[in-house]
Amino acid sequence: MVVNVPNLDRARFASWKNTIGRVAFMNCDPLFLKLSSDWNILSAPPSWLTGHLLRRDCIIAPIPAADYAKNQEDLMLIPDLGICSKGEVGSVILFGSKPLTEMESISLPSDSSSSVALLKFILKKRNLSPELTVMGPDIDRMLSITDGALIIGDRALDAARKYPEKVILDLGLEWTDITGKPMVFGVFAARRDTPKSNVKRAYHSLMNELIEFETNQSRRDVIVELSATNSGLSSARLDKYFSEVFNRLDLEHIDGLNQFLIEACGLENGAEFLRF
Repeated sequence: MVVNVPNLDRARFASWKNTIGRVAFMNCDPLFLKLSSDWNILSAPPSWLTGHLLRRDCIIAPIPAADYAKNQEDLMLIPDLGICSKGEVGSVILFGSKPLTEMESISLPSDSSSSVALLKFILKKRNLSPELTVMGPDIDRMLSITDGALIIGDRALDAARKYPEKVILDLGLEWTDITGKPMVFGVFAARRDTPKSNVKRAYHSLMNELIEFETNQSRRDVIVELSATNSGLSSARLDKYFSEVFNRLDLEHIDGLNQFLIEACGLENGAEFLRF
């Protein structure tokens, strides 16, 4: 595969060849916090990274699984890496002051399409049809306008700590209860026309970080402490969180991913992975 680069775009191309997208939440901290400085890191909310990837601002990026479904003709998935859960996820939460069955309106976050697609799937399974409104992910404002508020990422962890009485539903746990399968919220993807050598180099760098986190307790402890410092959450909570949300995409999770892509996102053929 060859990318044709105009002369005036050489500097941008050189930067792009060394850039990996990073979700601006802590769910990818094990991959990025100790990543070599040889790489440029483009940090952004999940849904923004989809646009950056399509514009060739980075080689690969973790994007919402639902965004992959929308852009499957242009994107390929990277094997072995994802933003995964099995049961309780802790960071994709529906908040409110009444049960889901009594909610007449729910506000949805503007920064992740997978959580929105998952909530719509859950509502359909429960035969519920509250009014849905998209807005910025501010729990206080959202709950001042609607009965429920869907919050993801670091904000969800923080809100659950501040307002435990308002936690109504953990969407990862609900998905597993409904389907019996794990949930994959985010996938690592690359453009189909990206040179495979660039993708392979980025893949191996991230996989080295993941293996180190999985097999070296000292590295895990360092990542937990750095995440705690960056987020203000306790080390104990983050140590638990990195067991609820993890970046290893195995065959069981691919099975769950395919069900989500087909049933919640309407992608008939499911996931297609790049082969190195």
